[in-house]
Amino acid sequence: MNVENPLAYSFILQDDIYLLPADKKALQKKELPVVEAVIVEETPALVFKYLGGHKKQYLVITHYRESDFMSDAHLTALESTLKRLGYGLDDTAIFNLANYPEAQFEQVIDFFKPQKMLILGNQALPPAVGAVYQNKPQLVGSIRTLFTFSFKEMMDSVQNKKEFWEAMKLF
Repeated sequence: MNVENPLAYSFILQDDIYLLPADKKALQKKELPVVEAVIVEETPALVFKYLGGHKKQYLVITHYRESDFMSDAHLTALESTLKRLGYGLDDTAIFNLANYPEAQFEQVIDFFKPQKMLILGNQALPPAVGAVYQNKPQLVGSIRTLFTFSFKEMMDSVQNKKEFWEAMKLF
């Protein structure tokens, strides 16, 4: 065995009898190597702010630049719709994608772990979702998903409201 540093022998062998006198002198003069500590910083897990209790893993994705979650009128309409289907605000998580423009779809899914996902409008549709049909319940991965109109599009259109309600009944 060829060892460049005689100090290595002291780790391998327990007795000094294997060291030559010249090696002993070299060991006494050498300082032990300094080991630098490496600090590993963990990136903090993303925490998203949402409205609701999220008790039934029902995620509602919105896009409202002017409010935290939804405008009051639209929130009232959504709550009314959900109530008719047997859901309350405690059962859902209303997440405003406009507040997190850098968030990746996978990060949102990992955080919420939804079983159902309602996407309200084109602007609320995360790019990584892929191709989804409007007003047709479908699976995105293993998540039952409904991509539909935003409430801005529905408030003035009876036809859009009707299509939304029919899709929600199937969802």
